[in-house]
Amino acid sequence: MTQESLLNEMNDRSREVFRRVVESYLETGEPVGSRTLTRALSEKVSAATIRNVMQDLEFMGLLDSPHASAGRMPSQMGLRLFVDGMMEIDAVNSTDRAAIDQTLGNDDPETGVLLDRVSTALSSITRGASLVLMPKHEAPIRHIEFVSLGPDRALVVLVFADGHVENRIFTPPPGQTPSSMREAGNFLNAMAEGKTLAELRGHLSQQINARRRELDVLAAELVESGIALWGAEAADPRLIVRGRANLLDSEAADLNRIRILFDDLERKRDIVEFLELTERGEGVRIFIGSENTLFSLSGSALVVSPYMNADRKIVGAVGVIGPTRLNYGRIVPIVDYTAQLVGRVLSGRKG
Repeated sequence: MTQESLLNEMNDRSREVFRRVVESYLETGEPVGSRTLTRALSEKVSAATIRNVMQDLEFMGLLDSPHASAGRMPSQMGLRLFVDGMMEIDAVNSTDRAAIDQTLGNDDPETGVLLDRVSTALSSITRGASLVLMPKHEAPIRHIEFVSLGPDRALVVLVFADGHVENRIFTPPPGQTPSSMREAGNFLNAMAEGKTLAELRGHLSQQINARRRELDVLAAELVESGIALWGAEAADPRLIVRGRANLLDSEAADLNRIRILFDDLERKRDIVEFLELTERGEGVRIFIGSENTLFSLSGSALVVSPYMNADRKIVGAVGVIGPTRLNYGRIVPIVDYTAQLVGRVLSGRKG
């Protein structure tokens, strides 16, 4: 059944019972019993009558009963119906607004530092785990350098024409020497001038094949390894995660599922999908439980909104993840406000 048909099947009494059950669950995380509802409803009815209404709502798939003798709690479908059709959205209060504004108040030239502050503040404000997807850097490359840190560790440094610098530690192919690393850096610098990272990756394979004789085998392997590192991770925006401990503090946390979520976030294996979630339309999107394949194993909810550059192109996203009993009415406007503010700051727009 569609959400509209479900709402049409509900009379005033069943709507109020359903709303009270959901609101109580979101506040306490506990199932709600009929006797509790008799004291909360505007209409004075018996507990038996309320039980019948709750059974009807359960038959419709909107409520679940965790135990035969327990009260009811909203199902995933019930939460979705409530969020889409019945939830009242609060305005961002002055305290939350000030905390968000403060993170962006300083003119910091480093985008990563600024967005890291945003992620930390968002986690603190919402008491959930915050996710911030950074925009990829598309300025032309000025210089590339490989630095040996040991037999199995090396650092690649990218300096962009706009002054932005990125560093990444990686594992080089066996047998690298300082000489081969310098040779690899010189080779890339000769190719990279005036090109963005994406453009460099596009030309790299054919250039290596055409000029392989100019490189010894070890240097060629280093070039391929180093650029593959940037192609695999830096080509896609970087995911900043803060406040993961907040998920473990939740009374309703399933520790095993939360650990799975942490593993997903650490590996960032679905980072592209995270961005795609926001590219299907402007504004805040809410994913509850298995609706979101990115975090479906955690049984969590994700509230996410894209932010745009000055050309109105989606370049990143901000979001909050937590248990399905998030305070959606409060968190949705916070995420929306943060995304809009980040977009304005990164676009150089005022106000």
